Amino acid sequence: MSIIKMIGKAASGLAALALLSSPAFAEPAAYPVKVVTLVTHSSPGGGSDVFLREMSKHLGKYINATFVVENVQGGSGAKAMARVASAPADGSVFYATTPTYIYTSLMSKPQSTYKDMQPLVNFFLDSEVVFTRTDGPFKSMKDVIEHAKKERGKWGAANPASLERQAAEQLKRAAGVNAAIVTHEGGGDMMLNVMNGTLDIGIGEIQELRSQLDAGKIKLLATFNPERIPDKADVPTIKEVGYDVSLVKFRGLAGPKGLPDATAAIWDKAVKDVLNDPEYKKAYAAEVLVAKPIDHKEYPSFVNNFASTTEEFLKTTGAIK
Repeated sequence: MSIIKMIGKAASGLAALALLSSPAFAEPAAYPVKVVTLVTHSSPGGGSDVFLREMSKHLGKYINATFVVENVQGGSGAKAMARVASAPADGSVFYATTPTYIYTSLMSKPQSTYKDMQPLVNFFLDSEVVFTRTDGPFKSMKDVIEHAKKERGKWGAANPASLERQAAEQLKRAAGVNAAIVTHEGGGDMMLNVMNGTLDIGIGEIQELRSQLDAGKIKLLATFNPERIPDKADVPTIKEVGYDVSLVKFRGLAGPKGLPDATAAIWDKAVKDVLNDPEYKKAYAAEVLVAKPIDHKEYPSFVNNFASTTEEFLKTTGAIK
């Protein structure tokens, strides 16, 4: 046998051995459609947009489909909800659920509400944070509140019907100030207005702030979480600052009503698999997202309970009747 053949045979043997010793990866689950559109009301760079785009990079390992993100802005989520509610219930179109779609449904009575969609699965709980520009006058929440007492001040929130807006309103109430709440269609626009000094502070999610946080252009003053964020242990909670307000955001998916159980079950498994994916785990841990998988059987109750609690709060504050 020639030396070339011997080397070739040895190489083939090593390759076979490597395949045998490598962990076996399951094929992605068969899915009824080839392309899945993930719809968000967020502008590019906003919290839900970032969530969907990063998650969809990894989801194809577990569901045999191509995932595309579609930004449908307008009406604080009203247009996006109408887009999804009227789509076929074949697993081809889903909406990125956050508390915004509950607030919009309750406060503005849109054509389609959260009740016209079927909650599918939940992925994460998310931290709401208060941030300001690093080179600005505010070094702590105490500075922000004192300024609001003297000169009213301007605070930013993502859109009129959002958890961020409600967080700002609750903080105003607890602190006894009358700061102007300036709303935006997306977190990216709000961040720019904080950075250029138009706004004193903004309220948003860490993933949409990541690039400017890493660049040192903005800083976190507090979190609305009930407890400090483990990866940001130096950032106090709003409760620790002295105001009894705590809120946590959820992130999941909802689809048109009538989605088959068999299709929903594919997502139940895929969510657990993708949340345990080492590459994705590294990515979402960097964004300070807390994995909270909820399957299609339990997620409707979770959403409805959140909606009931939110409606009660909005009625007590006079926001709705």
